[in-house]
Amino acid sequence: MFVKVALLDGNAMLYTPAPQTAYEDSRPFDRIFVPMTKEPVPESSVEQRLAKEIRFDPDAWVVETEDKAGRHFLDLAKG
Repeated sequence: MFVKVALLDGNAMLYTPAPQTAYEDSRPFDRIFVPMTKEPVPESSVEQRLAKEIRFDPDAWVVETEDKAGRHFLDLAKG
């Protein structure tokens, strides 16, 4: 599953699943997703990355939201 946040200015952020090594056994929900980059990138770059991921795994899920402030609310997913 991937989460794309379109900023409505031609840029976007992409959040990818955190590697399993990023999880702590005592706190497994702390890092569900990690940002692809630290700063927003052109939306076309995000789309290219998603196309690559979908070619690798056609069953991949993409959740896309639009938010000018770049809010993703992924931190609310902590069990």
